[in-house]
Amino acid sequence: MITIQGQGVCGGVAFGKLLHLKKAGSKIPRTYIQDTQKEWKRFEEARKSAEQQLDDLYQKAIGEVGEENAMIFEIHRMMLEDPDYLDSVKTIIQEQRLNAESAVSITADTFSEMFASMDNSYMQARGADVKDISQRILSILTDEGRLRLSSHAPVIIGAEDLAPSETVEMDKSGILAFVTEKGSSSSHTAILARTMNSPAVIGAVGIMESTYDGADIIVDGFSGKIYVDPDMQTVLTMQKKKEQTDRQTELLSKLKGVKPITKDGQSVLLYANIGSLSDMALVYANDGMGVGLFRSEFLYLGRKTYPSEEEQFSIYKSVLQKAMGKRVVIRTLDIGADKQADYFAMPQEDNPAMGVRAVRLCLTRPAVFKTQLRALYRASMFGKLAIMVPMITSLDEVLQVKDLMKEVREELRQEHLTFREDCEFGIMIETPAAAIICDKLAPEVDFFSIGTNDLTQYTLAVDRQNPDATAFLNPHHTAILRLIDTVIKAAHQAGIWAGICGELAGDLELTELFLAMEVDELSVSPNQILPLKQKILSCNISQIRETALNLLK
Repeated sequence: MITIQGQGVCGGVAFGKLLHLKKAGSKIPRTYIQDTQKEWKRFEEARKSAEQQLDDLYQKAIGEVGEENAMIFEIHRMMLEDPDYLDSVKTIIQEQRLNAESAVSITADTFSEMFASMDNSYMQARGADVKDISQRILSILTDEGRLRLSSHAPVIIGAEDLAPSETVEMDKSGILAFVTEKGSSSSHTAILARTMNSPAVIGAVGIMESTYDGADIIVDGFSGKIYVDPDMQTVLTMQKKKEQTDRQTELLSKLKGVKPITKDGQSVLLYANIGSLSDMALVYANDGMGVGLFRSEFLYLGRKTYPSEEEQFSIYKSVLQKAMGKRVVIRTLDIGADKQADYFAMPQEDNPAMGVRAVRLCLTRPAVFKTQLRALYRASMFGKLAIMVPMITSLDEVLQVKDLMKEVREELRQEHLTFREDCEFGIMIETPAAAIICDKLAPEVDFFSIGTNDLTQYTLAVDRQNPDATAFLNPHHTAILRLIDTVIKAAHQAGIWAGICGELAGDLELTELFLAMEVDELSVSPNQILPLKQKILSCNISQIRETALNLLK
């Protein structure tokens, strides 16, 4: 048995086989072959596997992001049948006697360059599609497919790390747990795991050792330990721990329907953070009172072109309808930093976390932003929508956003398109600048939502994606807690509500303090709602208010 120590970021115990998730390497093996027929057959089998993957993804995407948004997978499947593409691969294999990997790579480069040289923007975009389908075939040929999940029983995912775009495409139904060598407690791997309520460990250096791929392992998301080829005593011990966890989960389920009110009568809204339409089922399963953060950037990731107004409208409409009158706070696109989409063609930045991202991107590309705003306002007719803008640092930014919103509403009126005039407009407080001037921002908005992940990294000058700096990323730092208190007070003085949607919202060590600050709403991953409710029900804030607020001193 081998034990690897990492950092647990989502509790739970999982037993299963480890599946290494790798991308096909940039170095394609180039070999000369004798049996060209056998090599062509090998390519054809890989192509058919790719087609099946795309068919599965198309069906899955229809349910998650709507038919229009899912069409990219159907387009890719049809491109796999393109006669010119197939003739090129076949010719290279038969005449140059090169292996299938080389034939696919050469064909991909040739076709993508050909498309890129065309004047038509639509045809230029097809170059990226050729690269994408070729990468999929290469992943299968080299057995390094990121989508191998579709043909496996449930597995434990091992990866160096997961990018946001990769999580969009992943078949989450077959995942028991996540283990990565890199990442941080606020990385996308951790956020995805908490949303799915899957045990997760990051910083597990060594887990990608090739001999571990396919091994039986146990993941303890509480302690951060991973056991490779565990002995019988460890299996029995961890089975007992899993049984205890399952019993606790069953007890928590009895809290469904119980209002989150403290013993002395203080109530708070418990909302859910989600990242796709399919996550709405998790909101109801965990008794969420609404959606406090709907990450709209998933619509922009894992694709080759901007989502259209109609695509976005369809998704926003669906999520509002599924909410059945409960408030849904949709965050406008937060592209940039670690969430990249190639078609935005953003210049390389030395420090993208502090670069042109989120609202800065929206204000410098107003046409993209207005497309999203039009879709949001049109969808507002189907539920209780609140629009939230991230990464605010100044009053001028808020006013610019409001001007663009006014323009969009006027355009919709002129086009005789309906929308709700009473949509709430709020901002995320996730920069020290916004927290410090929150008294000036409050009169211009309907609510604040405090994003503690970025607020912590910017205040403490620590990159939250850097695992080597984790020891310096202290979310309980007095400076962070004081800023949160300042924001809540400013909101209430202006007559608006204030919530917390970052990871600290689910930190049970701070629940009493947040209630003592009189926070109005806590928005957490769906699986954190019931444990948080249990904590709230046990509190008597009038008795501990002074003690709790001492943490601010």
